Amino acid sequence: MRVALFVHCYYPEHFYGTESYTRILARELLALGHEPVIVTATFPGEPAQASRIERYVLDDVPVLRIDRNVRPNRTLRETYDLPALRALHARILRGIRPDVVHVCHLLNHTTALLDVTRRLGIVTVATFTDFFGFCFNNRLSAVDGSLCSGPDAVRSNCIACAYFSDPRTGASLFGRALRAAAPGVIARIPRLAPMSWRTNIKGLVARPDHLAARYHTYAGALTPTRFLMESYRRSGIEVPLELNRFGIDIDRAPKPLAPPGPIRLGFIGQLAAHKGLHLLLAAMRRATPEAFSLAVFGDETMDPAYAAKVRGLAEGLDVSFRGTFPVERIAQVLSEIDLLVIPSTWVENSPLILLQALATHTPVLIADVEGMSEFVEEGQNGFSFAKGSVEELAGRLERFAAHPGLARDMSARTHYGRTSQDMVRDVVAFYDRKHAQR
Repeated sequence: MRVALFVHCYYPEHFYGTESYTRILARELLALGHEPVIVTATFPGEPAQASRIERYVLDDVPVLRIDRNVRPNRTLRETYDLPALRALHARILRGIRPDVVHVCHLLNHTTALLDVTRRLGIVTVATFTDFFGFCFNNRLSAVDGSLCSGPDAVRSNCIACAYFSDPRTGASLFGRALRAAAPGVIARIPRLAPMSWRTNIKGLVARPDHLAARYHTYAGALTPTRFLMESYRRSGIEVPLELNRFGIDIDRAPKPLAPPGPIRLGFIGQLAAHKGLHLLLAAMRRATPEAFSLAVFGDETMDPAYAAKVRGLAEGLDVSFRGTFPVERIAQVLSEIDLLVIPSTWVENSPLILLQALATHTPVLIADVEGMSEFVEEGQNGFSFAKGSVEELAGRLERFAAHPGLARDMSARTHYGRTSQDMVRDVVAFYDRKHAQR
């Protein structure tokens, strides 16, 4: 079976969750005797390519990369609907002649891709790894940090995210009142918005209905968590959905005995505010600091201002900033961590690092956000704390400080057995079902 995997960005420059999922999918499809092809893009603003479509090979899989600098987005609507890409997508698909198009992320391709696959009669499926299909910021997070229930009837909460999300807006009583009232007024009377906002507000208001209509092209979609599945169902997007947990390929040997000394905490991920490293550092200081060391793995160049902030917060604590590492070293890195902490302030969706930790018998301490909590059995393979609460996070850390053998005891009960091959065999069966239903 020839499968065209569309993803918004890809290796080697981009290597986070969705890109990693796509790479694993391609590798395993190839190993099972199928013919995967990756179609990805260079973001507008990144270094331009030598040609409109650049071709290279990664893991013996052909990759086609579209240069979006040639036709960048000019309005908010063009971030999800850019008809100018249709001819390019049609040319690419006629060249690949896939049996299945599998969309791993639609950003950079927009619904122009779905317009083309529908016209060409290609079976098209998706994996939903975030809330792009109905949420403007992809995070399902309201401007006050609370869980959002999705676009309201007039899209005032989408307008709030687009134009009133600056934390400084909510720093005063007047700012909070403005943020509460202005989006609804603007949604109902767009002419009251500044002239420079109006085109994009129109695009914001149209976005949910446009995507819901175009998503009818999908014969079905996979989700890695039950929470993500239910969120799409509540959004009104009528796509047949199936649960397909991510698979993990990693050394599952028992965790080596920890050397004497502090409990070794680990943080692995983006050094960005929504990942919550600042909360962990504050909690360490509030707990028993000498009971812990912390290894931080992340790219400090992504958000230099935030990286400088957390370095300042780490002063006086036993914290080492170790940069990034090749994915092949993940098992070794986790073997040297007693407890992985994921203090995210937004809704995660089965982050691979969580599953990798569980697979390597590394207990976890997570924020109680949907998309992670369904993997954690309290007191067995980890603990959770109220999202954003330094006090609760410090309390969980103090439990480990008071019982130094707790992490080791939990390690023996921590596991995750699903492999990439398990996952992709289920994906192929999904393809077969969708072809049969055609």
